[in-house]
Amino acid sequence: MLSAAYLGNRTVDVRPARPEPPSAGQVRIRVAFVGLCGTDLHIAHGDMDQRVRTPLVFGHEMSGTVDAVGDDVDGWAPGDAVTVMPLLWDGTCPACAAGHTHICQNLTFVGIDSPGALQALWNVPASTLVRVPGTMNLRDAALIEPVAVAVHDVRRGNVTSGDKVVVFGGGPIGSLVASVAARVGAEVAVVEPDPGRRALVQDLGFRTPDPGSTDVVAWVEEWTGGAGADVVFEVSGAAAAVATTTAVAKVRGTIVVVAIHAAPRAVDLQRVFWRELTVLGARVYQRVDFETAVELIGAGAIPTAALVTRVAPLAEIRTALADLESGRAMKILVDVQDGQPEEATA
Repeated sequence: MLSAAYLGNRTVDVRPARPEPPSAGQVRIRVAFVGLCGTDLHIAHGDMDQRVRTPLVFGHEMSGTVDAVGDDVDGWAPGDAVTVMPLLWDGTCPACAAGHTHICQNLTFVGIDSPGALQALWNVPASTLVRVPGTMNLRDAALIEPVAVAVHDVRRGNVTSGDKVVVFGGGPIGSLVASVAARVGAEVAVVEPDPGRRALVQDLGFRTPDPGSTDVVAWVEEWTGGAGADVVFEVSGAAAAVATTTAVAKVRGTIVVVAIHAAPRAVDLQRVFWRELTVLGARVYQRVDFETAVELIGAGAIPTAALVTRVAPLAEIRTALADLESGRAMKILVDVQDGQPEEATA
């Protein structure tokens, strides 16, 4: 079979791999689609070289079907449609003891700290599987993981119906946060400087003030009748957006930090004090977020087709990563089975 692996030195290659039977407690998945995201770009760029072990088969946004079941696994059978919640925790650290297993202090993120989904057949612990309804298209199901991210973010922000929500960043996660917040009943504005992404977000029905030609703070003040936004999501990773979040939040408003910032950012703590703002981090997800994501996609509440720019075969993984890096694509799915040798698909 073929897999896509990061080899180190900013090099990604498609190479042969040998499928293995699932061990006890494992399930082998025939991977259908894998979504590429910002984390995959960080891996490919070498930004995570101190963390990953090469060669690394990466990828964690996925869908597929059960191919084989190892010993001591109940409830799963070949042909079952699945996705994977790619988190493994130790169950013993203080975070786990407090019930926060998803942010275990010794967390293993599957696809980063261990082999991921960009391979025809993938062995994973049965505990990571999430069932996908048989009526759901596997292409749509590949977006369950990023939708679960957005569900967790919105849940962390305690968004409720009628809230005015501002999302900084109109990429895939920002657009999904906006979609989930709107599903809750919030009114949503998305601040995105890129014209192409801004047009896409606008087509999804959201307000889109242009930060290049609009005073965003004044715009939000007018939109909210001088109160400010109830909840603000920082999804862009940009220093300018961080600086603006505190200026647009209402008295006792909430700021949710979703983006991974590679460097410390300046935050207006005087404004945090003056308006009694709450600043929260939102990292990964919990199983309930995956279950909600499955429900939302199944109900047609997520614009999956609009967010996926194209589907690429595994052989074009390098081109797909380059298109994401350059901004030529919003979301690219990899069809892992396209081009696999016959013995990998038999």
